[in-house]
Amino acid sequence: MSRVTDNYKKHTVGYSFWQFKFLQKLLIDNYLFILLREVKNLKPENVLEVGCGEGFILEKLKNEKACKKLFGVDISKDAINLAKKIHPGLDLKEGNIYNLPYKDNSFDLVICAEVLEHLEKPIDAMNEIKRVCKKNLLLSVPNEPLFRIGNFTRGKNWSRFGNDIDHIQHWSENSFRKFVGKFLKVKKVVTPLPWIFVIAEK
Repeated sequence: MSRVTDNYKKHTVGYSFWQFKFLQKLLIDNYLFILLREVKNLKPENVLEVGCGEGFILEKLKNEKACKKLFGVDISKDAINLAKKIHPGLDLKEGNIYNLPYKDNSFDLVICAEVLEHLEKPIDAMNEIKRVCKKNLLLSVPNEPLFRIGNFTRGKNWSRFGNDIDHIQHWSENSFRKFVGKFLKVKKVVTPLPWIFVIAEK
């Protein structure tokens, strides 16, 4: 089996009371519920998830019949290979967010969930996901400093005051709204604890 990522662990956590994992599970379930609701409200014909990881969000959209066609791309070959094993039937590719293997204006909705905070060049990434988008984008990042406080209180990343080692960008609700607004028309902001969703229009 390929290396298990933090994303895989996040989406497969159970309702254990060990290290407050039951609370983590509740928060993730709420995150997915709101994401699904917002996607259904947009009524896309096709969806691309950039940074799809092991395909958990796409599988949720597929099971709930949120749209007709689903596509995913991720830089990790291991994640894509694992996604194809545990979620057969999804259209997945290995690819880089700075150079996506799709034509301009290809997708009614582009989802980029929990990716931008990991990037050294989020502006370049935004320009590229905007390029392949035809109508709407749904973007999510951790809501700071709430995300770090949550980590710290459950004993995670104490030496970094709750900050994940891979998170190099940090946004509050207001700062992320302003960041996205430089590229797109912001239609809606939703803040399921401890994340931020921005739904925007090209």
